[in-house]
Amino acid sequence: MSERQLPAWAEQIRSTYLRGESSVFLLHGNVFDLILHGGELMSVVDFLAQVLLSKKDVICHFNPSNGVKFRKKEAKVANLDELLTEDDTAKVLAGMEKMLRTTDGVALILDYAETIAPAGETSFLSESDRKAQVTLHRWSLDRTFENADNVVVLIAEQLPQLSPKLVSNPRIAAIEVPLPTEEERAELVRRVDPEATERERARLAALSAGLKNVQLRGILLPGEDSEEDQGRREMLILQALEPKGDVRMARKLARMTSGMTDDEALEYLRDVKGIDVRFGDPDRYAEVLGLLDKRKREILERECFGMVEFVDPDHDFSAVGGMEEVKRELMQIAHNIREGNRSRVPMGLLFTGPMGTGKTFVAEAFAKSSGLTAIKLKNFRSKWVGATEGNLEKILSVVKAIGNVLVIIDEGDRAFGNTSGDDGGTSSRVIARIKEFMSDTTNRGRVLFVLMTNRPDKLDIDIKRAGRLDRKVPFFYGQEPEDVEPILVAQLRRHKVTHDIEFPRDRGQTSARLVGYSNADIEAVVLATHDAAAATGEQVTAERMGAAIDDYLPSRDAGMLEYMELLAVFESSSRKLLPKRYKEISMEELQLRLRNLKAQVS
Repeated sequence: MSERQLPAWAEQIRSTYLRGESSVFLLHGNVFDLILHGGELMSVVDFLAQVLLSKKDVICHFNPSNGVKFRKKEAKVANLDELLTEDDTAKVLAGMEKMLRTTDGVALILDYAETIAPAGETSFLSESDRKAQVTLHRWSLDRTFENADNVVVLIAEQLPQLSPKLVSNPRIAAIEVPLPTEEERAELVRRVDPEATERERARLAALSAGLKNVQLRGILLPGEDSEEDQGRREMLILQALEPKGDVRMARKLARMTSGMTDDEALEYLRDVKGIDVRFGDPDRYAEVLGLLDKRKREILERECFGMVEFVDPDHDFSAVGGMEEVKRELMQIAHNIREGNRSRVPMGLLFTGPMGTGKTFVAEAFAKSSGLTAIKLKNFRSKWVGATEGNLEKILSVVKAIGNVLVIIDEGDRAFGNTSGDDGGTSSRVIARIKEFMSDTTNRGRVLFVLMTNRPDKLDIDIKRAGRLDRKVPFFYGQEPEDVEPILVAQLRRHKVTHDIEFPRDRGQTSARLVGYSNADIEAVVLATHDAAAATGEQVTAERMGAAIDDYLPSRDAGMLEYMELLAVFESSSRKLLPKRYKEISMEELQLRLRNLKAQVS
């Protein structure tokens, strides 16, 4: 194997092989990307054949779709014709084994290994799959191959899709190919866009976190239009960006919108947040960065099969009424992340409290006010064997690569609360992997989980411990008129309601009567009042709001709501976040009341 400078994952393969620890390797993760090495971009298979394994005498590549191809053949292969003409996987493996036993200095590359030895219960696998599984497992234990200086590399994107017999085998070294680092992306930008300045390269590299090299290159250098079309597109964009556009920027945008019609290209540019196509930005590279951000979101959402969604909230903490201690706590966390004070950032946050107390609204406002990239984790569970674990690994790899990211998980008790044995152990494996990722200290200050639930008692208890969800933030309905008033004012402002309500003057008719109402109920009252006032063309008054309160009937289960409130008190990590009525409650009294309510609501 070559001893030139290698990517970290390739160096790990080389050193493991030279130490004699393993001669069978399993590459997983970002295996379908392009590797930038020696100024050239090449696929993982090409990199293995041309760089990492280049000193081998025979390099044989098997793809279940295309069959066997020899990337290099400097030694005699006795069964050459048999291998080149065979397309049955079991017979190909038998032929490869014969080659391994009769020829020294052989490297085998098996692509899409999950289709050769797939995951699943052994009794449900085909005879061919079972034979392939046993054959590959046996190769890893056979010292004959290792003594002959032979090596086998299996390639599979997701480990859970591969036979666990192989994944758990200590003689098969599983090596993850990570997404490109910021330094690697900056080098790629320099290669595909030599005109970019050092500052522009750094900004593009930072913004493209989470993208593969092949995706970043596809955005910056699609190359789908003819030279004539490209020149015409440049002129069109240059005119659209007047008066502040320039040729260099127009050329970049023309490449990035390659393959679109003229109307689609201009509409796409208009949709990019912060870009006015008719009036260019003083930062002449802003359009390119904005378009990259838009394309990146589309690519990552598609890459994760729609299981994540980028959050782009339209409100910040100015739209959140009350909860001053909560907002202060969250903004301090965001400040520490932005300033790089990673040791002062919690690993995760738990938002808990009854429904309608504004947990999701506050999480989105936190994302907006903090400037952090925010994504929502959607349902990643699947009925197919290994698919749920594979989906989760895909999501976590993207999350880790993006960095400085807020991961919002709504209804956390549903996502991570089921540990029953009726799903083949999938839930327990998923929860174990989530807990492992959440407690990985290398993620501190880079990945912040915000898990929301109104039933924290249904969560796995270990996921709530310090080191995973360090801070527990309780949410409550307004306990006093003074608690309700900031919420009411924020709702009036948010919905642009014209009114003459003042506090404390109108407290008796409005806020005092909304004590105990959820934020969602208060919003419903505001909208109902606004509708009634709009029908007569008048502004909202305290009298009109009082009438709307009289008419509104909130749906509520008093026992369940109190139970959820007490759970939020019980989980809170700080007394200063509690309302006055709960600040002095003793733990014994709280536990007694919780037990009584639990018996009542169940």
